[in-house]
Amino acid sequence: MYFRQLFDDATSTFTYVLADETTKEAVIIDPVREQLDNYRALLDDEGFNLKYLLDTHVHADHVTGAGLLQKTHGGQTGVSAKAGVSCANLSLDHGQTLTFGHHTLEARATPGHTAGCMTYVVPDAKAAFTGDTLLIEGSGRTDFQQGDATTLFKSVRDQIFSLPDDFTLYPGHDYKGRTQTTVAHEKEHNPRVGLKVTEAEFLTIMDNLKLAYPRFIDEALPLNLQCGILDMSGDWANVRISATGVPEVTPRWVLGKKGEVKIVDVRGPDEFWGPLGHVLHSELVPLPELMGAAEGWDKDDTYVLVCRSGGRSGKAAMMMKEMGFAHAVSMNGGMLRWNDEGLPIFHNGLDAPTESTEAHG
Repeated sequence: MYFRQLFDDATSTFTYVLADETTKEAVIIDPVREQLDNYRALLDDEGFNLKYLLDTHVHADHVTGAGLLQKTHGGQTGVSAKAGVSCANLSLDHGQTLTFGHHTLEARATPGHTAGCMTYVVPDAKAAFTGDTLLIEGSGRTDFQQGDATTLFKSVRDQIFSLPDDFTLYPGHDYKGRTQTTVAHEKEHNPRVGLKVTEAEFLTIMDNLKLAYPRFIDEALPLNLQCGILDMSGDWANVRISATGVPEVTPRWVLGKKGEVKIVDVRGPDEFWGPLGHVLHSELVPLPELMGAAEGWDKDDTYVLVCRSGGRSGKAAMMMKEMGFAHAVSMNGGMLRWNDEGLPIFHNGLDAPTESTEAHG
């Protein structure tokens, strides 16, 4: 069996690529959105046919690349049926098996870190991919996403430690440069959930972790519930997520949607009426005033945030998302790009737009 372990430095996340070397059918476990180019290059270089894109759970520390990778390389996305990801092709139940080439992968429900955690077991490789349920000499936290320490303890003992001692365990993360462990090692040496630790001791350990709030959770969770894509249907298929997690649309998309979306310019008045101009029918709401103004807006409407180059509008889109606006996006490149593309602008308080011939093409 072909096997590659890949690592995302920003989030210390492991991604795993498995494949049958004869049939070329491949599985990717826990893809990270920012690493998509690397996955695509690997698949193309090896001539693999992507069959499954599996997440061990709904991640809080990074955005999954499953949905976007599926768009270019096919395959079926899969996650636990308990995870609440309606866009996934496969809602996996405990004990369900998948095949790729001559190999079989078993999904074992191992909740506790989240309610929808899965451990993926490949028996003929003597390997299990534990996500955040069991880490190397550690375990996932249990203080959010329906986490429960008692449930996690039972999951590890019943579903992971029940595997043969010589099975290799591959975690979702490691922060100390380690890459793998074994069932035997974790039973003996895991200070949180090893066999020397009682359930009561484990609960005390977890109650006293005092971990920081995950810095990417507010971005990651909503996107991961949508397979890493803002929306997978209709006009929102044109939305792209930037490297910093901002949902973006192009100026020409905005031009085509005038009258259908609410355009909010978050620059200052001098910029709004200045040389770069503004988009017809856009509403001027400087960024410092945005949250107050948005309190009275309809959260079901579509909002395009605009600024000079895309920085402030990106912040504005994320602010609105945190306020519960489902469709708030930034215009990529801002008014600089709008002008570069020759699209019609209004400026200096004049009633007539300045347009280039390209805008009529």
